[in-house]
Parts: sequence; C-alpha cells; structure tokens
Amino acid sequence: MNLEQKIKAEALRLGFAACGIAEVAPAESEAIYFDTWLANGMHAGMTFMENYRNVRLNPAGLLEGARSIISVALNYYPARLQPQDVPQLAYYAYGRDYHDVIKEKLNELVDYIHREVSINARCFTDSAPILERYWAWKAGLGWIGKNTHLIIPGKGSYFFLGEIVTDLILIPDRPMESMCGKCTRCMEACPTRAIEAPRTLNAGKCISYLTIENRNEIPEKLAPLIGNRIYGCDTCQQVCPWNRFARPTTEESFKMKEELAEMTADKWYALSREQYTRIFKGSAVKRAKYEGLLRNIANYKAINFRKEEEQNTNTYK
Repeated sequence: MNLEQKIKAEALRLGFAACGIAEVAPAESEAIYFDTWLANGMHAGMTFMENYRNVRLNPAGLLEGARSIISVALNYYPARLQPQDVPQLAYYAYGRDYHDVIKEKLNELVDYIHREVSINARCFTDSAPILERYWAWKAGLGWIGKNTHLIIPGKGSYFFLGEIVTDLILIPDRPMESMCGKCTRCMEACPTRAIEAPRTLNAGKCISYLTIENRNEIPEKLAPLIGNRIYGCDTCQQVCPWNRFARPTTEESFKMKEELAEMTADKWYALSREQYTRIFKGSAVKRAKYEGLLRNIANYKAINFRKEEEQNTNTYK
C-alpha cells in the first residue's frame, strides 16, 4: 500500500466512516457562495463568521507549509431515539461532545502517520475558520446537498467532519458530482423555510441557529414553527432520500445517556441547573447554555399549551 492508502485504512480502523485527501489551495468556487451569504446577512448573529476570511478560503494560513488536507467523517446516527412525546434534541447531541471524540481520533491518526513519515500537522473539527464541508467535498467524501449538509453516497449525511492540515504532499482524491438531482424535499420540509435556495441557508430562520447560537428571544413569528425541538433540528436530513442508507453509529461515546433517555416532558419542564450540569456534562448541548435551553423548553411548553387549548375548544364545539 502507498501512504495514502495506509492513511485511509488507519482512519477506517479508528472508526471513521470515510477518509479522503485534498490539495491545499484557495477555495475560489466557494468564495462566491460564502461572500454572497455574508453580504446578505444570512449568518444572522454569528458575527464570528466575518472573521479570518482569508484563512477560511485558503487553509494555507492554518499551517506553515501546508500542502494537503486529510478529511474524515464520523457517523453519529443513533440506534435509539428519544420518545416522540418529549422535547427533542438533534441526534448529534445525544452523546459526548463530538469535538473531543474526533480530536482524539485525529490525533491518533497523526501519530500513526508520524510513525510512517515525518509530518507537521494540525487537527480541526468545527473549531477553526475552515470550510469543512467544502474540503470534504474536495477530498471526494461526498457532495454538498441542497440542505448544505455533506452527503456521502450509500451512507447519508449524519456525520461529523474533521480535518488534518499537513505539510505532506499527498495524492488528492477527486471531488464528487452532486446527486441531489431535482429533489427539493429538504427545502420543502423545513418548518421555517430557512433553505431559501439550493445550498443557501438563512441562519436567522434556521431552528438549529435559533435554539443554539441565538442568545436572544426567539422571534415571535418563528417560535410556533419550532414545534417540539429544544436543541437543534434534523428535519432537512430526516427527509433526505439518501439517509435511507443511514446505519446506527458504533461509536459508544455518541450513545444516549440513560438519564437523558428517561426524561419526560414534565422532567424537562422542571430541569434544574444541577440536573443540566449532570446530564450534559461533556455534551455539545452546553453550547446553548442553561438559560438558552430553558428558553427553548418554555417555547415547547407554550406550543403544547396552545395545542391543548385548541383541542379542548374543538371538543366542546
């Protein structure tokens, strides 16, 4: 096996579902999407997206002498789902914080490569100004769907992405053509119509943004559309035909904690700071903070209350 094949084989051994290689170069085609997205204010309150533009569009700025990007994908699709009659978390938030899990595996992969050849490298996973989905596409892992998620053929889109930026000169893989075709299920299914055009996500409407990154009150017009979601949203992935190929993750760290699985609606309503800290220790849910999660739970409760009122009204008509 050549070095590229050895790297990919080791990545699979470590539990990654896919691994590919891209050459470090300016992301010229993506610059048009990115700059237009920013100019139209579709990043909402995520002003940090305006920073480090040059590095985002050219990862050479992340490592001196950078020549290649090794892109990996790690499956998080759960074998066990929350009951439908309770407030819902996005699937990726069921288990341990993915940043920690992927970083550990990436460091192991770098250690393996270092035993083969001399290497300078930096590891990233949603933790630096790097266009992860673009580089996963360039590395041949899949294509970027109309819902902006990376879709891996035969496997779906329930994957975390990670990158190793290295000074090694490696043979790059070929990008993949989109296979979304004329399908627009994700765009049509989005409760808030946040996907305004293929690959054009208005974060200010997106339920994931509204329930996680957003630190303000949820806009009155959008609040009822959030439904039973209190942290993130999976709708645009759930309706994607490619996710019929999704298989449960074998990564133990991503499995749902028993205490989380046993949370009823009433338990969510009474969630204390102590419980929050215990249940979500080492979890990505901490991103929303306790106050943000309470805001989202209150919205869920208000929606349910209105539903019950409507049902009672209809019963006595």
